[in-house]
Amino acid sequence: MRLQCFVLLLLAALVSVASSTSRAATSGILVTVQLKDRAPVEWPVYGGGPESMRYSSLAQINRDNVRHLKVAWTFDASDGQQGSELEVNPIVVNGILYATTVSLNAIALDAATGALRWRFDPYHGRHVRGGGGRTRGVVYWGEGQDQRIFVAVHQFLYALDARTGHPIATFGDSGRIDLRDGLRPGEKLMVSLGTPGIVYKDLLIIGSRTAESLPTPPGDVRAYDVRTGALRWTFHTIPRPLELGYETWPKDAWTYSGAANNWAGMSLDVRRGLVFVPTGSAADDYYGANRVGDDLFANSLIALNAETGERVWHFQFVRHDIWDRDLPAPPNLVTVQRDGRPIDAVVQITKSGHVFMFERTTGTPLFPIRYRRYPPSDVQGEVTADSQPLPIAPEPFARQQLTEEMLTDRTPEAHRAVLERFRALRSGGQFIPGSLRGTVVFPGLDGGAEWGGAAFDPETSMLYVNANEMAWTVTLSEARPAATATAGGNELYAQHCAGCHGVDRRGSPPTYPSLLDLADRLTMAEISAVMSDGSGRMPGFARLGPEALTAMQRYILTGESSPPGPLSLRERGDVVRDPIEQRYNSHVERFLDPDGYPAVKPPWGTLSAIDLSTGRYVWNTPLGEYRELAARGMTGTGCENYGGPVVTAGGLVFIGATNYDGKVRAFDKATGALLWETTLPASGNATPATYEVNGRQFVVIATSGGKARTQAPASYVAFALDQPPGR
Repeated sequence: MRLQCFVLLLLAALVSVASSTSRAATSGILVTVQLKDRAPVEWPVYGGGPESMRYSSLAQINRDNVRHLKVAWTFDASDGQQGSELEVNPIVVNGILYATTVSLNAIALDAATGALRWRFDPYHGRHVRGGGGRTRGVVYWGEGQDQRIFVAVHQFLYALDARTGHPIATFGDSGRIDLRDGLRPGEKLMVSLGTPGIVYKDLLIIGSRTAESLPTPPGDVRAYDVRTGALRWTFHTIPRPLELGYETWPKDAWTYSGAANNWAGMSLDVRRGLVFVPTGSAADDYYGANRVGDDLFANSLIALNAETGERVWHFQFVRHDIWDRDLPAPPNLVTVQRDGRPIDAVVQITKSGHVFMFERTTGTPLFPIRYRRYPPSDVQGEVTADSQPLPIAPEPFARQQLTEEMLTDRTPEAHRAVLERFRALRSGGQFIPGSLRGTVVFPGLDGGAEWGGAAFDPETSMLYVNANEMAWTVTLSEARPAATATAGGNELYAQHCAGCHGVDRRGSPPTYPSLLDLADRLTMAEISAVMSDGSGRMPGFARLGPEALTAMQRYILTGESSPPGPLSLRERGDVVRDPIEQRYNSHVERFLDPDGYPAVKPPWGTLSAIDLSTGRYVWNTPLGEYRELAARGMTGTGCENYGGPVVTAGGLVFIGATNYDGKVRAFDKATGALLWETTLPASGNATPATYEVNGRQFVVIATSGGKARTQAPASYVAFALDQPPGR
């Protein structure tokens, strides 16, 4: 009996020490007692875990000591290039950090020192100019000695040995599978994987990145066997005959329509075996006469049985989207309190600046949703939905309608120029159709919320979300029927390229890059390949034929035009209008003042904290600023930002994201007070990761100059305390 009492007292003392250690670390006291041989806290999945909460239980770095953070290590991920984008959220497993470089080399680093363990170069040492593309991370799977890293390089998905970086020969075709296979009978169109998939048991479940205008593949969600690469199931986001939602599209749409894809990533309820898949709009983004109907499952959150791919429930956020209102990030799987009881929920943030919350197993809304009617389109052939859903609570975390009173007053000249432009546009808030005169989309095409996602704190039920408050414009123009056109390079460019890259070929960086001096960045072979096959959100134009491609390329590179001869779509010149041909082209651009600053009054970027149990805002603060404006006394404006927050048990919210000041910051998660900031080598347009190795907590973030249009090399920068508590 005495022995039992002694054991109970000893266990109680150990529990008390562990509890005190956690509480003390959270409150900022430097703790000297640590439990030996405890398991490290790592970052094994994109977003921190399958629930996509972007939360860490680590508390070594806390409110009181965060000001002592120093650079622990850096790693050059630029591959000798300047000004590329690096948006990766690294993962950390077994003390190794896995990520990619700007040329899509997969890398494994010692997570404590940043030393390179291995590098997988899919190009076998061939120098790739202009970057290898964009990806936001990799996937880990392991069972015993079989440990794998999955990385996407354009249309290929590779399985690598996590210890060596060598392709696993028994996976697919000598270590890789072609993501174009099986998407739809017929031509293989360009597809890639921008955001990593997610693992359930022995399945790797993935979405895709497709072009945003036709022709482009459908956005099928697919599950592959992690060992063999065999396709195990497919969910068609553009339904086929006899499938749910087929009646919401034209009857043959599944044969030619595309996108409705999951490019943002997904979340997984491991216990229930449910995978939550947010999708984007169908192609074309801004004109949908060839996809009349609600277009289910575009712009939807789909709960699928992770084992079989069968739909459990869904909710469509935008019917017949013509505003590019993709769901931009994986949803957060959270637990909130309602009427004194816990409810497992799924939370989806949107580009329009809204938070939707549903019961996780049934899809029942946990905040009321109201369907509102909006004006119909006055553009020939376009048929908009009669109503769209928006939540009544929480209130939007971004402003909803641009008015004259909100236009910039940075200088009188800027105000006059912006006011004149604004009065020529349509501006009526959410879901106002595109027009020939131009329509304001606010928040803009990049949000509101973006791909960095939101962070959720399970200790407090608080959701942290950063937002852009930029206005964009969408202007439609009548297109010439390509099947009968005889056009020069300038006309072909105007029809197929100017909508994104501008009539002056200057683009709208970073979303739509400038084409001026393109030959200084890419080889001629690379330019031809991109124009033919497409890349990222850009479709390929191989269907126009080699003569048309040559004429377009000549005009892009030299400004000189020459006719290629008669054009035909799919060699069917006698067809008046092909199903994929659009009657209108779209031109989209940021609404800026003459000096290149946002046309709207600040804040231009924000960070908000929302109590999900009540739907109330706890705090909101501008995020970022422009260095040159701050030097002239215009501070605290906020600025465009990409990449999301991470919240920790140490009482902190870490976030980089800001384009134009290149900083990473730590805020008090309870009050929003800024506790620490430092300037990075380049903008931290990525979501950080935090992890512990050898008893030391690190915070790491990818940095790059692409979105800020600076010629800075990309790198990973890790921070830690000089003298961690207990050392």
